[in-house]
Amino acid sequence: MADADKYIRIERLDKTYASPRGPVKALEGISLDIAQHEFVSVLGPSGCGKSTLLKCLAALEGITGGSISIGGVTVAGPPDNMGIVFQRDVLLDWRTILDNVLVTAEFRNLSRAQYEPRAMQLLKLFGLEEFARRFPWELSGGMRQRASICRALLVDPELLLMDEPFGALDAMTRDELNLELQRMWTENRKTVLFITHSITEAVYLSDRVVVMSRNPGRIAEIISVDLPRPRALSVRETPEFGRYTAHIRELFTVMGVLKDS
Repeated sequence: MADADKYIRIERLDKTYASPRGPVKALEGISLDIAQHEFVSVLGPSGCGKSTLLKCLAALEGITGGSISIGGVTVAGPPDNMGIVFQRDVLLDWRTILDNVLVTAEFRNLSRAQYEPRAMQLLKLFGLEEFARRFPWELSGGMRQRASICRALLVDPELLLMDEPFGALDAMTRDELNLELQRMWTENRKTVLFITHSITEAVYLSDRVVVMSRNPGRIAEIISVDLPRPRALSVRETPEFGRYTAHIRELFTVMGVLKDS
């Protein structure tokens, strides 16, 4: 990867937490470069530090060692050009869907009048235009998560961080949102770091899949996914797709995460 393509640079990153029983090393020696407009998934078992890595990149967690830079600037606080989506949508139940999306503008002291058309455009893009005046408790889990994505995209960030955003959804809704996320990425080409437990989801969505091991969290392998885009869900039934998922399952079997009975 050429230097010009190293939009995100994570170099020898360590993260250690203090605990009553002594220090706990969550991440050790993480080095990863991500190009602008690239879709990268981080995949691994529970406790391998996937979410910790994302929080360090977002400056929601401090780092113990190493460095992180975005666009050549060392990360010292939450980047202005970043949007973030968590597993729980964390929508405010007393605010309408439109008002929830506009929270981002309010938080940054930006003009509501300026960003309301953008919010409505995003809601339309994600099939929520007619629900703009509804409240979160009136929507399904999938619709709420769509609204959460709209909120993250309101100020048109260059970087989108997604921490298991579809993990709590049923399989059919998850497939639907995978398709919508791919469509959004194809149209807007954000740089995306996507955290997931799902091997299938990681391969389907990504340009590269970062496979992590645990105790402490390290990068076990980085896999480039050479499948044409856009990808229909049916690509998951092809031999090429199966080779990627089989390889990753083998990695987890070797790690002892999966048992090959």
